[in-house]
Amino acid sequence: MTKPPRKQRLSVYLDPAVMNRLAEHAARRDHSRSLIAEAAIESFLSPDAAERQEAVITKRLDQLDRRMTRLERDVGIAVESLAVFIKFWVATTPALPEPAARAARAKAGERYEQFVTALGRRLAKGPKLRQEISEDVSMQSTQADVSMADRAQRPEAGPHDPKIE
Repeated sequence: MTKPPRKQRLSVYLDPAVMNRLAEHAARRDHSRSLIAEAAIESFLSPDAAERQEAVITKRLDQLDRRMTRLERDVGIAVESLAVFIKFWVATTPALPEPAARAARAKAGERYEQFVTALGRRLAKGPKLRQEISEDVSMQSTQADVSMADRAQRPEAGPHDPKIE
């Protein structure tokens, strides 16, 4: 068996005030002055605090960048979803005559409350829409959206038409 390398001796000259602080610190921690000095020299020779702090800040900025990227994606999905819904709704919903329009406005509050309740349940239990949509939206899905919008504009396509995706 080989013996571990023996520590080497170093003699240094310290200012009396520094030597007193070293002795007090060693006594408080119940460590030898040599151990405290070795740790201090090791810390001094390792990457400095500014470099460590820069690494921590860089890591945090990278995390924030990823979060912002996800947020931009989620907002983009929401905007596109709303745009597709509005185009579909406008293309498939005829204007109501005035007596029917008044009745529809009267029923709108009740239907809105049902929507808010359903939305609350969806948000509480998940999964979220952003989790259901692939990160990589291919060109094929973009073409499918255009095809769906074209079909929605056909007069024979109703809101419950199975051809509408």
